[in-house]
Amino acid sequence: MSDTQPENLPATSAAGDAQTPGAEVVDQRQGMFGVRGTGDTSGFGGLRRQVALPGGTPKPYGGWFDGATERLEGLLGTDGDGAIEKVVVDRGELTLHIKREQLVEVAQHLRDDEALRFEFCSGVSGVHYPNETGRELHAVYHLLSITHNRRIRLEVSCPDADPHIPSVVSVYPANDWHERETWDFFGIIFDGHPALTRIQMPDDWPGHPQRKDYPLGGIDVEYKGAVIPPPDTRRSYN
Repeated sequence: MSDTQPENLPATSAAGDAQTPGAEVVDQRQGMFGVRGTGDTSGFGGLRRQVALPGGTPKPYGGWFDGATERLEGLLGTDGDGAIEKVVVDRGELTLHIKREQLVEVAQHLRDDEALRFEFCSGVSGVHYPNETGRELHAVYHLLSITHNRRIRLEVSCPDADPHIPSVVSVYPANDWHERETWDFFGIIFDGHPALTRIQMPDDWPGHPQRKDYPLGGIDVEYKGAVIPPPDTRRSYN
């Protein structure tokens, strides 16, 4: 049966809105584009907002979300108690927050069970919340069921001090390249990956450029052997 949009979904506020019930504020953000001080001629530097992660959504979730979640919980059994840390329904989309230790088992069930059959993983992307203590790094997986025409999202977190998450390449081989990119840009180590190397940056590049603690300026640009000074040393707003 094709049912991309569940019916009777509970009302939810926008993700990232600190007013959402159960939302957890993880950061206070000021300005945009890294603009600071007197160099800001746009006015964006005066913007201030809270960054919040949505809380868990109570049952019933609506549509096929309840059946799929209960089916997965049944397949995990008592040994998988707590594997699903929370369920979030937002904007008509289902996200399961999974403990990293159970990620591969969950992915295997989602792919192989006839009632679920999420055969395709379109990739994994990283997110960095530097002020979410103990859960600073997140890996987000987007799964598609071609059989049932459904989509689901898995989200797994790990601490900055222990940035390890199991690789799912054994379940979704196409994730090989995506895990390499997430390692390259965010520094998440995917244990069990067949060849976890950089895919975009040079092998000797220091740091991981898409983390929020990575500098937006001050990086020398190398071009065919020449070095171009970083932008913040070449322009003055005075």
